[in-house]
Amino acid sequence: MNPFEREDRPIHLTVSVHSDPGRRRVENQDSYLVADLSRSAAEEGVLLSRAISTSERTQSGSFIVGPKGALLLVADGMGGTKGGAIASRIAALTIHEEMVTRWCGDRNHSPRQFAARLLEAVEQSNARILEEALRNPQYQGMGTTATVVGVLDGFLYLGQVGDSRAYLVRRGKAIQITRDQSLVQALVDSEVLTEEEAERSEQRNLVLQALGAQPEVKIDLTYQELRRGDVVLICSDGLSGLVPRDELAHTVAQSPDLTAVGGELIGLANERGGPDNITVLLAQVDGVGLDEPRDQDAVGRQVYTIPSY
Repeated sequence: MNPFEREDRPIHLTVSVHSDPGRRRVENQDSYLVADLSRSAAEEGVLLSRAISTSERTQSGSFIVGPKGALLLVADGMGGTKGGAIASRIAALTIHEEMVTRWCGDRNHSPRQFAARLLEAVEQSNARILEEALRNPQYQGMGTTATVVGVLDGFLYLGQVGDSRAYLVRRGKAIQITRDQSLVQALVDSEVLTEEEAERSEQRNLVLQALGAQPEVKIDLTYQELRRGDVVLICSDGLSGLVPRDELAHTVAQSPDLTAVGGELIGLANERGGPDNITVLLAQVDGVGLDEPRDQDAVGRQVYTIPSY
């Protein structure tokens, strides 16, 4: 899409986020953030965030995606003595700060540059968490997952570390567009376990990567073209571990009200024990800047390669 056509072909983004401690946890260590990267000041661009205000369990809003795009993320912290909450908060705030500094300050606003800046922002958040743990030994061992979604010119660009997930809900179906960086997913990939066995495995919560765990982190960078009416669902494993994909799709299809949908999903997870923190971010895209869905559309995890990166 020609950037000068954006005002004539707008893309509307409607977002609702719910975050709940669950039934068995006192503290909620999840963080989320929604930002309009086209706002002139960094603080104005953050529209919804648990990383800044931890008191709100439900937040919602809508905006037109501007020429510099939008940022959506969910981070699931881990580590005792409040370490997980600190790690996920650092990840959310650092990724946003880096995107504002690097991407918004660029003269080159190509999709390739956007994806590269997204990758760099996630890498920098890993370094910041490690630095914080060095300064404060009581937080050593803290870490966080991160599922980071950038929206630009009708495409999603996703940076994934850990096992928080992103789904695309289209025409009543939910398709996972990230791949878990977990032990059971590795066993599924090597055909040691079936997907059904993996869902029941006692090892399903063991992640192979997290921000803050090691100096080097391998970020899974993927992309997805959007169509009118798509719903992007990003969640921590407190939801995906209890509510299967088909039920996610059915719940989204039941109501056009994303706030009601999010509340229903949180309720389902809590009814099934709510053993972990639960965060779900729902974002619907609409507007004449997007085409209608087509049968031949590719939907799923698609690797995005940055030449010479």
